[in-house]
Parts: sequence; C-alpha cells; structure tokens
Amino acid sequence: MNIDANLGQLFTESLIDDISTITGFSLEVMSQERDESFEEMVGVMSLKGAKNGTLFISANEPDIKMLCAYMIGAFPEEVTEADIRDTLCELVNIVAGSAKLRLSDTDYAFNLSQPFVFTGQNMSIASKDKTRVISRTVGNDELSLKLKVVY
Repeated sequence: MNIDANLGQLFTESLIDDISTITGFSLEVMSQERDESFEEMVGVMSLKGAKNGTLFISANEPDIKMLCAYMIGAFPEEVTEADIRDTLCELVNIVAGSAKLRLSDTDYAFNLSQPFVFTGQNMSIASKDKTRVISRTVGNDELSLKLKVVY
C-alpha cells in the first residue's frame, strides 16, 4: 500500500462515512487543495506509528453546533460550549479509530492519543518543507468541515 497516495482518501472516507452513520448527513469532498488554515474550532488527535502524524478536524461554530445537535439529539440553540468541545473530541476519536481499523492489517497501523480541542481565529499550520499536509474540505449545502492530516 502506498500510504502517501491513499492516506488522504482513507481519512476522508472515514470522516464522510462516520458523519453519515451518526447524523444521516450526506457529505462530499468540496476541495482537495492544500490549505493550511483552520476554521475557528478544531479537534485534534496525535497518530503514533509507522507514520507519526496529527489529525485535525475543524469547523465554524454554526456548523459544529448543527452537527452536535444531530449527534446529541438537541436543537442547535440548546448546544453548549461543552457540547461543542465534546462533539469535536468525539468526532476526531471516531474518525481516527475508523482509519486505524482500516489500516490495522497493514504496516501503517498507528496508536491514538487523547483527543483535544483548541479554538481561535486565523489559525494555520506552519510546517517544514518535508512535512506533508493532506487537506480536504467536506460538506454539503448545510455544513462544511475541514480535515487535515499532517505527517
């Protein structure tokens, strides 16, 4: 398996499939351009293995609130900041776990760290030349998420 060629597709499929299973939303890839920026809310998880890396999933607050509402069975206006943080942590945990399962029988298996969230404005990745950044924006008419894998 050529991990560099397939890693973006593997994580993207995991995100799209997992969101569909959890919420029923149908998402598609909207962009595959290298994008080093994040939305204002970011869920993060470290990936340790043959290829060490970091998984990032980011969204703006209205989009993550809507996703959270579907995940917890509430109305978007009832979603709290704690709910949003929990949703982002759970989402990176689910997506990384799904990708880990898909790679479990390969030489590219990895272990997961605890997920965490950071928030802010105008955030971006500043990386060295040899660092690879996989960027995908997935979404539909209702919401958009950014997926990044940096390794």
